Amino acid sequence: MKFMTTWAAFPGATKECVEKFLAGEAAPQEGVKLLGRWHKADCSGGFSLYETDNPVQLYKGAGRWADLMELTTTLVIEDAEAGPVLAEIFGK
Repeated sequence: MKFMTTWAAFPGATKECVEKFLAGEAAPQEGVKLLGRWHKADCSGGFSLYETDNPVQLYKGAGRWADLMELTTTLVIEDAEAGPVLAEIFGK
């Protein structure tokens, strides 16, 4: 399964987030594959795309940052998976 996480540092926590990131502490937990990470051009946050069959490991990873960032993680599917379902639902 694929999960998209959006993240933004809490006010006053940007420096600590950057230090933690540069120290290599943003690696995913065991069993979680990082498919990509994008940083907003204005440095206000970003997006990470993960793949895992064990969401508990995503929870562990989020816990490492929860005191510094607002995190939102959502299960996502790709167009190729969504299209047939939408066609079935809406009869197209």
